[in-house]
Amino acid sequence: MSIVEKRKIIDSHAPNRSTGIVNGQSSNILNWDDVRYSWAYPKYKVMLSNFWTPFEINMSKDIKQFPQLTDVEQEAFLKIIGLLALLDSIQSDYASKVADYLTDSSLNALMIMLAQQEVIHNHSYSYVLSSIVPKKKQDEVFEFWRTEETLRERNDFITNGYRAFSENPTIENFLKSIIYDVILEGLFFYSGFAFFYNLARNQKMVATSTMINYINRDEQIHVGLFEKIYKEVLNENPQYRTKELEEFAVETFRQAALLEIEWGRQVIGDKMDGITMPELEQYIQFMANKRCNQLGHGRAVFPEAPINNPMRWIIAYQEVDLGKTDFFEQKSRQYTKTSDVNGFDDL
Repeated sequence: MSIVEKRKIIDSHAPNRSTGIVNGQSSNILNWDDVRYSWAYPKYKVMLSNFWTPFEINMSKDIKQFPQLTDVEQEAFLKIIGLLALLDSIQSDYASKVADYLTDSSLNALMIMLAQQEVIHNHSYSYVLSSIVPKKKQDEVFEFWRTEETLRERNDFITNGYRAFSENPTIENFLKSIIYDVILEGLFFYSGFAFFYNLARNQKMVATSTMINYINRDEQIHVGLFEKIYKEVLNENPQYRTKELEEFAVETFRQAALLEIEWGRQVIGDKMDGITMPELEQYIQFMANKRCNQLGHGRAVFPEAPINNPMRWIIAYQEVDLGKTDFFEQKSRQYTKTSDVNGFDDL
């Protein structure tokens, strides 16, 4: 198997425009007007225009509402935040490792931006928790990845998948790690997202759900970026487009979906008004098929799953332009920004 070589800091004998996505030649000088992949600059512009920080969200209403949630809602809220914090922490590190191996300087830049966005996501979880619960409880939530069995099983699934590439950076392991990445960013968050959006459509914890929508938007862009990288690696190294890789992808998405369904059963189940477990299970199966198909491996993960999104109401929360309309009230809205005087510790 071909080892993926690390990118050189600078190579004076190579062209600025890379000769390949991995194991190519590049001076590592970034000139956005002279890059190998035409889709890289549009991705850069979108990621740049979507820049946000948690301080833009006014948490004052959520602070008042959180004690009014049911015990079941509060428990699910905190456990899901704990899950998201762990996954985005992993993702920051994975993106930085991928950046080391991408020969193309424009894609290296996109990976660095992606990692920075994951840091912002993690900050947002601290921001939310520090607003609504005491420091002791916040620390407890950030330890859920150690104490919750279902969480540990899910986390091990991803970290073990990433570890193979980290310890043995072959092209095959790189491709497999991207499959795990798409699972993390495009499947493992989605029952949690559904929970927050369901709260929001009942006018509960709207500020938190707005922040989740920013994160959701970023993750969809990240999935699209890794989809492009995955396909370019295969285009430039067609010998790795094998039946074995396709079978691996389908089976890995299946295992991941079953873990996500089990997690949804534990934190949502039939305990939440507005979400039933059967529709959540179908939704996760639908998303597993969708993500597998994005990578070019078809919808064979769950052949019996619906072709269309079975939770149609969720589209209103996922596919909106946050810069123009409020996705809960569908009207123009300006969020109050915090300042040094009104920091999130004081909300």
